[in-house]
Amino acid sequence: MKHLMALFLLSLLAGCSTTPEPSIVPAPITNTGADYQMGVGDEISVQVWKSPELSVDVPVRPDGKVSVPLVGDVVAIGKSTKDLSKELTNEFGAYVRNPQVTVIVRNPASANFLRRVRVTGAVGSPLSVMHQQGMTVLDMVLLAGGLTEFASGNNAKLYRKYGDKVEVFPIYLSDMLEKGRLDTNYELHPADIITVPERIF
Repeated sequence: MKHLMALFLLSLLAGCSTTPEPSIVPAPITNTGADYQMGVGDEISVQVWKSPELSVDVPVRPDGKVSVPLVGDVVAIGKSTKDLSKELTNEFGAYVRNPQVTVIVRNPASANFLRRVRVTGAVGSPLSVMHQQGMTVLDMVLLAGGLTEFASGNNAKLYRKYGDKVEVFPIYLSDMLEKGRLDTNYELHPADIITVPERIF
């Protein structure tokens, strides 16, 4: 009887000591590659069907423009490839019969910073690295040298941008590192930010 009572008390204590489950899990970000807006430094290819002499590979200059044969300078910054293709099709219409123009981003150099993930606060070395498929919260924290002795690991947060809004999700890093609880070891997405506060003494 005493043995059963002890087991009952232990189970109660274990239930009280667990960290609350996160009520909201961050949803994955939909791939918006088709809506990518070109920026300074991007290398783009303008292809005009059956007119190779008009097809060029050009960079987006610091003034946000690209130079295209016959048409001249055209603003590319802030536009999608679909938008620029449509604009160039209209422009080439003055010189070519029924032009078909395709714009491709060959090197999205301006996206490098947009695709970075970051960890700041009470970690060994705050870090900003390029996002890689499959990277998780724990991967990022370990890359940053783990938590400092002053870190309040269970009060860490994940900031994720959805359009014009930023959602904030709790991360229980101390439980993750000390107890192996991986409930909040979320897979990271481009532009995610992890913050780790210090304890208040």
